[in-house]
Formats: sequence, structure tokens, C-alpha cells
Amino acid sequence: MTIYFQRGDAQADLGEDDFREALSAAVAAAGSPRRVLALPPDHTRADSRAGEITRLAYDMLGDRLTDVMPALGTHAPMTPEELTYLFGDLPQTLIRVHDWQRDVVTLGQIDAEFVAEATEGIYSRPWSAQVNKLLVEGGHDLILSIGQVVPHEVIGMANYNKNVFVGTGGDQGINESHYLSALYGMERIMGRCDTPLRRILNEAQDRFCKHMPLMYILTVVESTPPGRRIVRGLYVGDSHDVFFAAGALSAQVNCFEIAPTPQTVVVTMNPQKYKRMWVANKAIYRTRMLIGDGGRLIVIAPGVKEFGESPMVDRLIRKYGYRPTPQVLKFVQENEDLQAALGAAAHLIHGTSEGRFEIVYAPGGLTREEIESVGYTYGDWRQLMDHYGCEGLQDGWHTDRDGNPFYFVSDPGLGLWRRQGLA
Repeated sequence: MTIYFQRGDAQADLGEDDFREALSAAVAAAGSPRRVLALPPDHTRADSRAGEITRLAYDMLGDRLTDVMPALGTHAPMTPEELTYLFGDLPQTLIRVHDWQRDVVTLGQIDAEFVAEATEGIYSRPWSAQVNKLLVEGGHDLILSIGQVVPHEVIGMANYNKNVFVGTGGDQGINESHYLSALYGMERIMGRCDTPLRRILNEAQDRFCKHMPLMYILTVVESTPPGRRIVRGLYVGDSHDVFFAAGALSAQVNCFEIAPTPQTVVVTMNPQKYKRMWVANKAIYRTRMLIGDGGRLIVIAPGVKEFGESPMVDRLIRKYGYRPTPQVLKFVQENEDLQAALGAAAHLIHGTSEGRFEIVYAPGGLTREEIESVGYTYGDWRQLMDHYGCEGLQDGWHTDRDGNPFYFVSDPGLGLWRRQGLA
């Protein structure tokens, strides 16, 4: 187990030629694979460049690339238009839709003792390592897991084997992974490589995946003015080392310390990527450590028209709302529907400000009554876009039409913003 390809640094600007070399290294390390499965993310993570890499894999492998399964996790299947947005002219006949409730197998369980140690005693139940059955039964001799290492609210730094155990995982594994991380606390996780859930997933890979021909292709992408998405790093390997190498670079280019502490933060959410609050709430996760006490977060999300990725989750969000953690934990204790959907409970915890700052949400397809019913303040996205002059605005400090300062983030899914001095 090793790193087969490693290129980039905080000043690099990698592109198609580098992607081809990385793919060649992955294929060479696997010998001469005859059946290849690609596991890219969905369109909400298009900035990873995984769609382009998957398309190049098809150019290189031809009919040896037999299956492409977007690592949806609990996200809704992509539409043909979303598939084209991500993959270009990749034949859509190659796409396999992951069903997190029906198409999974359990590889084994990480024992309660290990989980308790990893979470410092906060969670002490066994965790089920589940994957889509295609990974086990598909007869592939190479599985390319492709994605971006970037700060993440559940695991600290996204991707690597999260793409496998969550992206193609099952009901139990996904729900409990999100819940144990929510209990541990986002502020203790985000932007870090060594976190409780990462330790659990690494252990699951070591115990249960030695027979699986997994190869990881990881990108590190930085957003730079004027709206460019630059690939700073590209890594190929089949060991934990490949993730930690990518994570170290992501910590350099995707984590930002801001001073002075802003009282108003304005974020815009790309409507092509963010259509449901389940994903669009990255606006909250990635900026919550930036906003000062008593401040305000303004989320301009014209594409958001639903709460959850499924009718069941949508219903739970509407029923319970984004309340402070003690209240959500009480809801879980008293209600069987949340006990059966711990991932939704985790999402509710992640989506609260804990009463520390106000969240103004400006969606394109939800009403004032719907927004206020879940605990947010409603905003009109067109009026807010105009008031803050967001069109073409670069990330950083600005003043609104009344002369008041605010800090602007054009796409919070691409990083983590913290006030200076906050560890």
C-alpha cells in the first residue's frame, strides 16, 4: 500500500495533463484491469474536478470502464441535466444509481470499544461498515474512488474512504456516522484530518476492505479571484498516507483565518449545485466559527426549493426545525421517527447557530412561513443580492449600500472560515 502519484503545492495550477498522468499511475498500479468501477461524487461537488477525471478515465479505458456510480450517500439521484453538468458527454448508460436503503451489504462492524475510544466516550455503540453491493459483487479488478479533500462538518476533511462508506453506504452506517460526529461537535472536527469518524473509517478499511481493489484519486482545489477553481494538489494511492498528504495541503489552501471578527457574513450558494437545504447548509457549517457573537449570517440561495434530500428527511426537518443541540437531543430521546433517522437529527444539530448568531435564509423556492417554521429568519434573495452588491463580488471584506461592513464568501462549500485565534 502506497502513494503512486503525488503532485502539487500551494502555488500549483494542475490540469488535464496532470489528470491523465494520475489516471495512468492508478491503472498501472492495478496491473491491467479489465473491469473498472468509478466512484465520483455528485454534481454538488463539481468543483472537485472529479467529473472531468471520470470522463478522462472513460477516454483512457473505453469499455473497460464498466460502471460509474456517483457516491450519492443520501442525496437524491442526479437528473440527466445534472449528469451532463458534471460529466459532460460521458455516456449516461454507464451511470449506476446508489440506493442507500436497499442496495447495500454490511462488511462487518467496528466494535463498541473501538468506537468509544475513537469518540472519547461520547458514543459507544458498534458501527456498521456498509457499502453498495456493486463494490463487492460487481467483479471489478479496479475501483477508482475520485473526489476532493476539503474541510467537512462530519469528518473534518472530506473524501478518501468517506466516499466509500458514506458515499456508497447504507442507512445504518450513514446515520450513525453523522450522529456520532454531531455529538462530538463540529468545531472540534472541521479542518482536521485526525477525527473520531476518520479513525473509525480507517479501521473499517483496514479490517474489511483488503479484498477490494480500491484506488483513491484525490484533488485539492482552491477558489481564487475572480472565481477560479484551481487544482493545487493531485494524489493517487491505496493507503491512509494518500489522504493525510492531501489533507495537509487542503489545510493550507482551504482554511482561512479572518480578522477582525465579522458581525455580518454574506454567502451565496450556486443554484446549479445547491437545490436543497440538506446540502446548502454548508453555508452555516463552514462559516459558524467566523461569525461574532450576536452577529448575522445571510444565506442567499436562489436554487433552494426543498429542505431534505428525501420526502422522509424533508418531513423531519419541517417537523422539528433547526433548534439548539439540547433541544434536538431531547427530540431524539422522545421520538421514534428521529431515533430511526439519526442522520437527520445530526443535520438539525449542524444547522443551528445554538442561539449565538442570527441566520437569515433567502431561498428561491421556499416561503417565508416555511423558513421561519424551522427557526431561521426569512430573506428575499433578490433584495439581498442588490443590497450587498453580490454580483461579481470577490471573497473578502466589503461594505453594503448603507456603508456597513460585511465579509463575503461566494461558495462556502470550498473551504472553512474561522475568526483569527480560534483553534
